[in-house]
Amino acid sequence: MSLTLTLDFQYTTTIEKLWSALTDSNKLAKWVSNIQTGQAMENDFKAVVGHRFQFRTQPTEWWDGIIEGEVLIVDAPNRVAYTWASGGEKHTVTWTLENLGDGKVNLHLEQSGLSNEPALNGAKYGWSKWCGELQKVLT
Repeated sequence: MSLTLTLDFQYTTTIEKLWSALTDSNKLAKWVSNIQTGQAMENDFKAVVGHRFQFRTQPTEWWDGIIEGEVLIVDAPNRVAYTWASGGEKHTVTWTLENLGDGKVNLHLEQSGLSNEPALNGAKYGWSKWCGELQKVLT
């Protein structure tokens, strides 16, 4: 059985700034980090359908420090989706941005293909932490 995580975050920003934080490699490295060490995850992400990319960080005894991905959907500045593969799991991550007006933007995350409850809970913890860091990139 496959599980899906859905989370929503609201930011006081413009949809263009939020889009840039989700799709610019340098900005991604500022808010996506190794959960254990806090080290930035260098990446070669490009918002181009079919582009294969990696997030890289210091390996540990439990993990090689690499997340492999491929961009599936780019609908600027409304939606971007990509695969997210690491540790034998392969998921699909979809971000949907919605301008709420009054300088507020909703960011909806859907991560599908999670194999079990521990994977779902780990993804929820990780994305919640990262999306808190994302706020800092937007100010």
